[in-house]
Amino acid sequence: MATVSSLVVVLALLAPTNQPIATYACRADTKFGRHTISVRQAVEAQAPASVRANTRFTVAVHLQPGTLPGEVKGFKLKEVRDLTLRVPIPANSAYVSAKLTGGSGLNSTPSVQLEGNTAVLKVAGPIPGGATFQLPALSVRLKSGRAGSTIETKLKGSSYDDPGLTFQAKIKWKFITTTAPVACYPNPNPALTRTSVQRAVPVL
Repeated sequence: MATVSSLVVVLALLAPTNQPIATYACRADTKFGRHTISVRQAVEAQAPASVRANTRFTVAVHLQPGTLPGEVKGFKLKEVRDLTLRVPIPANSAYVSAKLTGGSGLNSTPSVQLEGNTAVLKVAGPIPGGATFQLPALSVRLKSGRAGSTIETKLKGSSYDDPGLTFQAKIKWKFITTTAPVACYPNPNPALTRTSVQRAVPVL
């Protein structure tokens, strides 16, 4: 009984209010055991359809608003902390800069930084159970590479050990309060944007 309810709590953590286009396979480690579940997140991404070689352009990733459940079948979701979302820098492009805009209900100041070849968005929280929130929009400035190729924006993650989304879920059942680390990767992971790279215009 406890195990089933804890599954439902984690499943609903990032359920969006709008139609989702990204599905994450997640694994939660709790006192009630290890569980694999599915989390859906609505994502809208924008990028130019084509650019010239060696040209700067912007890819914008907008995460739609979501609402955390307050209680599910006797389990109380107290809060979510340390949410981290990773977006890899696409092949055939070079990172220039990144910035965040907007966001609400996060109870902390989000940050973005480059770690290796990945833009990493971090939200410390806490986001209380039952609260409505929206992660900030992520804009990544890139420089295109060679002509004749396609630059694809995707979410990061290929397994539970190589996650693209992680967070800590604090839940309570009767007199037991526990924090469950959750690791997720997109499955499937289709391209969110595609930008074709064209030849640079020769200078006459």
